[in-house]
Amino acid sequence: MTDSKPNKPLVLSFHGTTGTGKNHVTRIIAKNVYEKGEDSEHVHTYTAKHHFPNKNNLDVYSAQLKQWIHGNVSRFPHSMFIFDEMEKMHPELIDTLKAFLDYNARVDGVSFRHAIFIFLSNTAGKVIVEVALDFWKEGKDRGKIWMNSKELETKIFQDIFNDKKSGFLYSAIIDHHLVDHYIPFLPLELKHVRQCVMAEMIHMKINQDYDLADEVARDMPFFPEKEKIFAVKGCKSARQKLMLYIEENEHAALPDLDKYSNEE
Repeated sequence: MTDSKPNKPLVLSFHGTTGTGKNHVTRIIAKNVYEKGEDSEHVHTYTAKHHFPNKNNLDVYSAQLKQWIHGNVSRFPHSMFIFDEMEKMHPELIDTLKAFLDYNARVDGVSFRHAIFIFLSNTAGKVIVEVALDFWKEGKDRGKIWMNSKELETKIFQDIFNDKKSGFLYSAIIDHHLVDHYIPFLPLELKHVRQCVMAEMIHMKINQDYDLADEVARDMPFFPEKEKIFAVKGCKSARQKLMLYIEENEHAALPDLDKYSNEE
């Protein structure tokens, strides 16, 4: 954002298992770049299964994608494009993006150097989990993994090439090294899930209750099965689980109406 003359658009690729914060961090970025955050008219989100569901319509999708990106950047050079479920996108569609991501990209008179592209993917999630588990087994703190960030980024890159099911594998974006940073999202520990529950209490405008948050967090599934170190679903379903506890507590607090009916 401080480079007045970038030579290419900023391209970030977020990797990690479900519920580890990829969408959450994307919202934080949008909030700090645009006044209205993710609700800004300059933030555009595409989900593979929703926007490009039929493989037989790739030509139509490709044309639409080109039109959407070109049109939005021509109106506002600092537009942001978020692509969720990148591993489920067809390589032909991913290749459609190449013209906009390249160095000194200029398509039909429009420069894309100030645009931001963020890819969200579960690809390499297992590799990231394995690294986190290895750190734990060696008695190292999870927070120190950043010191091995270059090594982890290399492992993510290698895993993309080994994932035969990922559209990334066959994409020219990978071949031409157009992704600037591969960002690993680590599996969450109990303390992180607890923080998520506390945050949901704020969003729901109820009093923060640490004990309740701890109870809800501990009721979420963790792995390995015996040690229970990392959350299986991250913070996914934290709100729903909290609602269940609140409803159960409210129900338990209700008077036994049948009892009073019998007394009458």
